[in-house]
Amino acid sequence: MASFSMEDFVGNGALKGLLPKLLEEGWDDVPTLKIMNSEDMDAINMSQQHKDALEIRSYLHDRTLMQYGDVFETSGKSLPELLNLSSGDLSSQFGMKRGHIARFMDRTSACTDPLPKSQVLSARRTISTTSRNNSIYNSYASVSSKKMQGITRSPTGTGANSGKALEQSAADFKIKDGYIFKGIVAAGPAEPRACGCVQPPPISDQAAPYSAIENISIEKLTPEYKIGMERLVKTKTPPMKALGLWREKPTVLLCIRRPGCIMCRAEAHQLYAKKPLFDALGFQLVAVLHEYIESEVKDFWPRYWGGVIAYDQGREFFKALGGGKLLKDKFLSGFVFNPRAIANYKRAKAMRVEQNFKGEGEIKGGLFIVGRGRSGIAYQFIERNFGDWAPLAEVIEICTQLQNQQQGQSESIKSTAEYE
Repeated sequence: MASFSMEDFVGNGALKGLLPKLLEEGWDDVPTLKIMNSEDMDAINMSQQHKDALEIRSYLHDRTLMQYGDVFETSGKSLPELLNLSSGDLSSQFGMKRGHIARFMDRTSACTDPLPKSQVLSARRTISTTSRNNSIYNSYASVSSKKMQGITRSPTGTGANSGKALEQSAADFKIKDGYIFKGIVAAGPAEPRACGCVQPPPISDQAAPYSAIENISIEKLTPEYKIGMERLVKTKTPPMKALGLWREKPTVLLCIRRPGCIMCRAEAHQLYAKKPLFDALGFQLVAVLHEYIESEVKDFWPRYWGGVIAYDQGREFFKALGGGKLLKDKFLSGFVFNPRAIANYKRAKAMRVEQNFKGEGEIKGGLFIVGRGRSGIAYQFIERNFGDWAPLAEVIEICTQLQNQQQGQSESIKSTAEYE
């Protein structure tokens, strides 16, 4: 799978010498760099060679074909010219393999494709607190500020299509008016295993109480990745309370079962690929590990995840997902006899993710969306089956509505202050 390391992305081509300028102007991570539009490029005086290089590399990154970046640039051809070449020319001139040629020529493919519709999770949701007098629902489109509009622009046009598809996907998920975000719980379906002989482990329908997570002791293993940052994890930071993560900024917390797992890596990659969208919504992305193996952290960051990684030694976040106890499953009953888990594995494998089997892999993970300060847990997704992902459109919709709610509160406070 394509790496989120900027050094890996730019390779040895024309963009390498432009790295200091990109850093200075804030284009310092791969997801953000890929959404540059022509105006952004002109603002930093990018040459046509630079523009062609970014277009080529963004296209290759989406298709996990970055190994051809340098040789494509050296040819002096633009992306449209490369796409018009025959399979024979791509093979003879650039040494592309047959499977890679098919992937390169498929202009609809991308490394973050979701499950087919037949495999989409039918998530179960529970709303614990409602208020008919406090409507906080707004459509996804209404959040499109000037900052958001830039996200759907791309030099290749593929980014624009992806942005529209994501917007449409998010718009398909609706939460009824009148709900306060204090307990939305979602999980994959509880399908019978081994012809009904094995039952899936039960999960809690109630969102974890905020008090269960705010004082969790964590250690930051990595910062948010930027150009030129030290690639290796040298020292851990002193322990801190989890509240420090979201004190100033709402946060999406991805609790990862095992960083070497093919399904966990694929989920992390597809979530972090939408970093510019979460940035525009004012959210930060944090991955949480329950086990610290230095080599695994180095392999995981920033290749599959460029955000902060936190270590939860007491596994308290994972206990909170399970209603106070760890959710665990055996390999045989939870994977071999579980068609849902096998489908999840095939989805990740289709994204061409590498894997290993280091570390503990039976503890289930999930995802939290936590509001700024002590506003509480807005959303909780539980990995019932190995490899279940929180639906991306659902996560974005919750973040969008939280942003709208916080903006509304800020405007209300401002209006009150001005009136007084």
